[in-house]
Amino acid sequence: MRRHPRSLATALHLLGSLVLLVWACLPTSARAQTPSPLQEWQYSSGIMLEKLFEPTVPDWRVVLGAAAAYKPLYDGAMLYRTQGGPVINVRYRDLAFASVSEGLGFNLLVGDKYRAGVALAYDLGRRVSDDYTHLRGLGDISRAPAIKAFASYVISKQFPLVMRTDVRQMIGGADGLQGDVGIYMPLPGSSKKLVMFAGPSITFADRLYEQKVFGVSSAQALASRYSNYQAHAGMNVAGMGFSATRFITEHWLINVDGAYDRLLGSAADSPITQRKSQRVFALSVDYTW
Repeated sequence: MRRHPRSLATALHLLGSLVLLVWACLPTSARAQTPSPLQEWQYSSGIMLEKLFEPTVPDWRVVLGAAAAYKPLYDGAMLYRTQGGPVINVRYRDLAFASVSEGLGFNLLVGDKYRAGVALAYDLGRRVSDDYTHLRGLGDISRAPAIKAFASYVISKQFPLVMRTDVRQMIGGADGLQGDVGIYMPLPGSSKKLVMFAGPSITFADRLYEQKVFGVSSAQALASRYSNYQAHAGMNVAGMGFSATRFITEHWLINVDGAYDRLLGSAADSPITQRKSQRVFALSVDYTW
């Protein structure tokens, strides 16, 4: 195990300033939507394998770009929308990162085949105005920060299967705890110019989170079209993700992501849920150096 030097404070200060700037600049409509149902591993699918196959990486790695995603209005929604936003991903050694999708974090444990750390992420909530017909009387779920702990492990160069898990504790908003367990690996046909990954994932949540997002309280039942519904803890999503990155030049790249999720348990049985199957497609054009 390697321990990081005291440059941690400087790196986190710089990366933290970037995250705050990005958060302040995001339009309100973008911040008020439920996150797209991409697999958690898709946000950083190549990071674990990069160290394994290319042990000498630069101190700073930066990716900037623009993205568009076609996704449900919220978990369980029938309606979809296309939404755009920035791509910002900054990493300092194996020490710290700042990312629109992953938040602000740093690695506590780092080895050739494993990585574990913590991050300050965010949940984008849900607004009644997004779908007034179906959400009227349920109240808004405000956006809120989340504390995330994560860990990844890759088996070997010969069998580059990556196992990843994370747990997120919401601080306000949806409240409660949510987490993912997933695996992924490069697909046949991948090369230095075309990198493809795929793998399954399972998401779980505690009762507090499930009740806030998929439950209907007595007060909400009186104000809405739904009957009282008590959600319970457990697995709430099972899905499959695909990610592909094509390098057009040394610095310009195109990234395509797709995911299929199936709501389970209380999420699937909730009267709020209109569609149990969730799909998302995302496309970005990025510049890296």
